[in-house]
Amino acid sequence: MKKSLSFALMLSLGAFSSLSFAEQTLRFGVDPTFPPFESKASDGSLQGFDIDLGNAICAQAKVKCQWVQIGFDGSISALQAKKFDAILSAMSMTEKRREQVDFSNMLYITPSALLTPKSSTLTEEISSLRGKNIGVAQGTIQETYAKAKWAAQGVNVVSYPNQMEIYPDLVAGRLDGTLANAVSADQGFLNTPEGKDYVIKATLVDKELLGNGVGIGLRKGDTVHLKLINDALTELHNNGTYDQLAKKYFKFKVYP
Repeated sequence: MKKSLSFALMLSLGAFSSLSFAEQTLRFGVDPTFPPFESKASDGSLQGFDIDLGNAICAQAKVKCQWVQIGFDGSISALQAKKFDAILSAMSMTEKRREQVDFSNMLYITPSALLTPKSSTLTEEISSLRGKNIGVAQGTIQETYAKAKWAAQGVNVVSYPNQMEIYPDLVAGRLDGTLANAVSADQGFLNTPEGKDYVIKATLVDKELLGNGVGIGLRKGDTVHLKLINDALTELHNNGTYDQLAKKYFKFKVYP
């Protein structure tokens, strides 16, 4: 009997050890086409605020970070298929997305912006947008907003695989404007030579369609990873790491 109990105990400890080892890697899904949040450096490595924050979360939680690159439009379905553990890719927390995923505590909040040539007379008013071509990135809250609010009013909403593919068509005149994340548009395009003749004409806020801040998306019911991430985020705020990372990328507060 004692031998049987000892053997059972060894099996239990072995199973626990295997589980603990499996939890040593936290896999984040990311679409690296949204600078300054996530993008690729010239050597192909990942860079940006979300990347630094994700690596800091892993360091705080004492787990290894693994980044899985994927198109933003397919990130939720890939998460549900367990291709990674969480989405860390500037995903705004909308009510529609909450039906599919659970979210961590808020990471940051930034507005959406209508970006046009400086000479343009476009505004967020439908009367000025009607008949115009507005580019949006697939799967983003900006695409959802433009299709819900503008498309039915005669605005030609053109979807692209990602935001970086929009700018060449904007510069070439094939688009009249783009609706994008304001910070990404400013630092990823306006601050480049190609963006010198462009400007943010309007910023938009809509909690239902544009969300109420960005979070890390997790599979429904995944309380283990949710607690691990939220506990790490809390400590990063407490020890000043979050503020240090934010100051590296932003000139204003992105966390209220």
